[in-house]
Amino acid sequence: MNLGDFLRKCRADLSPSAAGIDDYQPGRRVRGLRREEVAQLAGVSVDYYTRLEQGRHTSPSDAVVDALARVFQLDAAGRTHLADLARPARRRKSAVAAQRVRPAMRQLIASMTDHPALILGRRTDILASNALARALMTDWTRLPPRNRNYTRWIFLDPAARETFLDWRTVAGEVVGTLRLYAGRNPDDAQLNELVGELTIKSPDFRTWWNGHQVHERTNGTKRMTHPAVGPITVRYEALSLPGDDEQVLFLYHADPGSRSDDNLRLLSLLTTQPFGAARSAESTEPRRSAERP
Repeated sequence: MNLGDFLRKCRADLSPSAAGIDDYQPGRRVRGLRREEVAQLAGVSVDYYTRLEQGRHTSPSDAVVDALARVFQLDAAGRTHLADLARPARRRKSAVAAQRVRPAMRQLIASMTDHPALILGRRTDILASNALARALMTDWTRLPPRNRNYTRWIFLDPAARETFLDWRTVAGEVVGTLRLYAGRNPDDAQLNELVGELTIKSPDFRTWWNGHQVHERTNGTKRMTHPAVGPITVRYEALSLPGDDEQVLFLYHADPGSRSDDNLRLLSLLTTQPFGAARSAESTEPRRSAERP
């Protein structure tokens, strides 16, 4: 998505009443705001704003970006995405090395037997996971390296729909996360390949991707279920790792004393039994069937 696409989407999504404009003007046919209304609210000329939407001016100042974010009432993720799209020259990156998780970090999450943990990298690639995370969701280590991707699992493995009781919410948010990354890395060939595959294979992904929503992972709650132990509601925290802010550690926990906590402890117990699934952070017997390539 380029800057013009995003501006048109924001303009169409914001109602005149929400922007403080009279919505009962005779003959109004425009969905959302008119260009001249956005320009007036942002304090720029109509010609300038029109050139932004048409791609004839692609480097607005920080003041203009801030004004447009205010007019469109964007949240922090939306504001970041707008700023990324507004400065394409700064977003260009040379080829980068493949991401690697430090051995000490692998050992750390492997030692967490009571808390699911996984590390996501660029494009929501699964870089590492502990045994309990794989037991709760799926064993990504059984897939070819190119297929170890969280978004790909969510949309192409039927087991993911069974795992998340609020699958549509989870899926919509992960698309928003991928869209946010795309704004920062428009020339990522692997991202474009992933988006192309999911667009073809998943109508749900195609619909959400074309909706241009963005989402930033910070913390939240997920309602899940496991065939061996039943429902588990977990809270998660997303932490950027020092040395590589494109590696994000996800830590999950259940409320102490809850049924979910009991079920998660039972799953951990089943996972760590002899001949179970917890030998290391990268080798385990699966508790759920992984998506086949």
